[in-house]
Order: sequence, then structure tokens, then C-alpha cells
Amino acid sequence: MTTDGGAEGGGDGTAAYADLGATTEDAMEIAETSMDRVHELVPQETPTDRLRAKAVHATGDPEFAHLMRFANDPVAVGAEAVLDERPIVTDITMVKSGITGRGHDCEVRKAIGNGAELAAETGMTRTAASVLELDERGVYDDAIAVVGNAPTAALALADCIEQGTRPAVVVATPVGFVKAAESRERVREVAAEHGVAAVTNVGRRGGSGVAAGLTNELVHAASDVRNGETTLDALREESP
Repeated sequence: MTTDGGAEGGGDGTAAYADLGATTEDAMEIAETSMDRVHELVPQETPTDRLRAKAVHATGDPEFAHLMRFANDPVAVGAEAVLDERPIVTDITMVKSGITGRGHDCEVRKAIGNGAELAAETGMTRTAASVLELDERGVYDDAIAVVGNAPTAALALADCIEQGTRPAVVVATPVGFVKAAESRERVREVAAEHGVAAVTNVGRRGGSGVAAGLTNELVHAASDVRNGETTLDALREESP
């Protein structure tokens, strides 16, 4: 369970943008106006447009909508995983801190802090070792796996998938000039090969805020299903 309640918002519209952290009247007005402007830039015509819009909102960059890549119906699969209260596993603390505590009852945990002995023995990064140690415990199977910072965590997760691990959905937007784009490409390849739902982007950009925002949109989609505003079937589409 989430430590800050995990409760669904009330019927006054607050729940609609709980993932943005807005609860007061002024904050809600800002949040709703912001998303209205984003939706002018990213029309909501397909389920994955929800994620494109969220990426634009998280970065303030309309071009980010064109950098997003999707595999195997991630909105529907991610929403279903949230409804099933699957764990959300992030690579680092910053991503974990950005995950909303409302609209779901999923456990939210981070990988970093595990795998210290493996990292010391092998020389691999702490984030990669953390992913591998949690995978040995079966943590990633059926989980919502989120990587927002560390390319080596994304590469390790891709190796785990190739060796049989099956997350419900992967959100991978590690940022940087070294291995970041390559790590996301690797995630896309193994996700496509093994039928795993995935959300990634191309290029050097990305980061913890984007990963958290995209994950929060999966929570938002789950809330819409729960509230009867859409269905899981309606959230499915042919992946480009």
C-alpha cells in the first residue's frame, strides 16, 4: 500500500488530475488549464496520445510528443496492472518520489539500495546490480517497471526480460549522452520480441520527471476505467 493513503479523490473533479499534485481550487485551475493547452498541441485521438500529452506536459516541450514509442498496448496493460494493484518498481528515489500516492493501491518501491554486494563483486553500476538482485527475487514479474534515470538499469532490465522475466509494462526514459538512447532501443527490441508492453522514447532526452509523469498517466487511465469513463478495451490500439 502507498504510505500517503493511496485513496481515490472525491467527486469534485480533484481526482482527474491527482497525478499533478493539485488539490486546492487555484492549483486545480492551473493544472486543468495547463492540460487543456497541452491537448491543443496533442489532440486526444488514440489511447497513446494520453502518454504523448503527458510527456509534453512533463517536459514543457511539444516536440517530445514525436519522440515517444509504444509497444503492445501499454495504456490498457498499464491501467489493468494498476487496477490489479501490481507493484510499481522504479530505478531511483527521484522517480519513486514523483509517483502519485492517489488513485491506486500499488506498492511503490525503488531498486536502488539493493545489490550492493553484487556491484562490489562485479564492478557493475549500483542501479544495474539493484535491478538484477530484485529480479532474482521475482520482483519484476507482473510489475510496472519504471526506469527514468539510469541507462544501465534499463539494459539490465532488458537482459532480465530476454531471460524470461515478464513485467506487466515497462516505462523507460533514461536520460543522457552515454548509453541512454541505446538502452531504450534495447528495451524496445526485447519488448517487441517477447510481447511486453513498453513506453520509451528516442533521442537523448528523458529523465525521472518524464518517467514519473508517464507512470502517473497509467494511474489516471486506471482511475478512468474504475470511474466508468472508459474501458480497458477502449484503451487498446494497434501499436505503431
